Amino acid sequence: MSGAVLRVVVVDDHTVMRAGVIALLDGEADIEVVGEAGDGRAALDLVARHDPDVALVDLRMPVLDGVATTTGIVAGHPRTRVLILTTYDTDADIERGVEAGAIGYLLKDTTREQLADAIRSAARGETVLAPRVAEKLVARMRRPVHDPLTARETDVLTAVADGLTNAEIGRRLVISEATVKTHLLRLFAKLDVNDRTRAVVVAMERGLLPRP
Repeated sequence: MSGAVLRVVVVDDHTVMRAGVIALLDGEADIEVVGEAGDGRAALDLVARHDPDVALVDLRMPVLDGVATTTGIVAGHPRTRVLILTTYDTDADIERGVEAGAIGYLLKDTTREQLADAIRSAARGETVLAPRVAEKLVARMRRPVHDPLTARETDVLTAVADGLTNAEIGRRLVISEATVKTHLLRLFAKLDVNDRTRAVVVAMERGLLPRP
């Protein structure tokens, strides 16, 4: 941190949203908004010019999106902590923001008190997550990890979905019937199933095979 007052920049392509965030922080004696930007490229210039303690960055923006902006800030100005402030809370969006180096991920329904506390925490190097975001990350971590199917296993399962017998699969793929059985046993284990029909159903549910 650079002294008693935390210096913050606000990056959002919506003018009204930027003004709202700045207004929310205006009453915080220990937080000063030193600049604002409407796109990612301008944000990088802003951070280089002001060297803020914290950058509040929207996820969806023109020129450079929030992920690219976060990556650029973290790489070029590691002292500045990035807090994603967005309306998007899908697993993919959260992962991309965190992987880019953001220290926190907030949603735009956050209150003034929550936002100010998040900025203070981020400036101290503490991870900050909106409750809904934290729940999603925990749920994702608790999901069982599935080994991906190999290309050959996918070929075998596709043939199963086409209704072929083991002998017919062997002829299609030019492999022995014993090899077909070996592939089936392996993919059964990966999919945690005991029969061919269930294997096809589970694979389709997971997006490993196209639905008919």
